[in-house]
Amino acid sequence: MSTTISPLAPKKYPKMPEIEGVRIATAEAGIKYKSRTDLLTMVFDEGTAVAGVFTKSKCPSAPVDFCRQNLGAGKARVLVVNSGNANAFTGRKGRESTALTGEAAAKAAGCTAAEVFLASTGVIGEPPDT
Repeated sequence: MSTTISPLAPKKYPKMPEIEGVRIATAEAGIKYKSRTDLLTMVFDEGTAVAGVFTKSKCPSAPVDFCRQNLGAGKARVLVVNSGNANAFTGRKGRESTALTGEAAAKAAGCTAAEVFLASTGVIGEPPDT
């Protein structure tokens, strides 16, 4: 893995203020590479409203289908974002992995899986490890 920093990367980042009602954490989950931050979780206070815009693709990823299903309730408690595996074109195994992720996030946050939203980016067509 390259450790070269892009010449387009900012020289410094502004100090970001705390966002009330949101807790944010990142981790190295080893989704595709070791020693790389590849997982973001945001936990929202109860009562957080959610809206969404989705792809018009006839072949959406499992996380897109999961989010479409949950959007109708209009409430969000957790957002889980991973990089390294898009979980697209992964069939039954991809849907099962998405459901497991939703259940685990809901349990950790003390909410229902219907209040969980997922986003994945990375390799297409390779089922995620479960």
